[in-house]
Amino acid sequence: MKSPRWRVAILDDHGPSRSDLAAAVVAAGGTVAETAEDASAAVGVVGRARPDVAIFAVGLRDGDGIDAAAAVMAAEPCPIVLFTSRRGDALIERARRAGVMGYLLKPLRAEELPPVLDLAIACFAEIRDLRQRLEARKLIERAKGLLMTRQGLAEEEAFRVLRRTAMNRRRSMAEVAQAVILAESMGREALAR
Repeated sequence: MKSPRWRVAILDDHGPSRSDLAAAVVAAGGTVAETAEDASAAVGVVGRARPDVAIFAVGLRDGDGIDAAAAVMAAEPCPIVLFTSRRGDALIERARRAGVMGYLLKPLRAEELPPVLDLAIACFAEIRDLRQRLEARKLIERAKGLLMTRQGLAEEEAFRVLRRTAMNRRRSMAEVAQAVILAESMGREALAR
């Protein structure tokens, strides 16, 4: 059995729109992981379903889809696409600040769905990867600074120590850097007692 192209969660309080979206997802080779009608259900739906992408209507029965998207991005990050008949720069800016990755206009044109979902998933993955690399880089810089201070190493040598240790232990440099930072923290706590 072929796996689905995407697993999609749909949040829309309008039954016909929800049905049209579900039909378009299935026709494009995807599957609907879960649906809901309320903004208050968004975090729970995404948390339970673990979809590849979620589609949120802007106007929901108990709230705003953009606010729901922001709540999901804070609790259970996943690519989110808005589905709305509303337009305007202010709405798009709010959606961008909430972390929304795509935008579909009503009425749904089924042929627009696959590229929007594919692009939202790809952009989300790229942003997540960049954030992880930035966090790893920060850890490495911090650990390198600790090695330079504690062991009197030059910057290049501290970097080589981290890299060599990572290679010898078959760990990433970020994991080794985290261990150096943890060891330093534990040493400070022991001295404080």
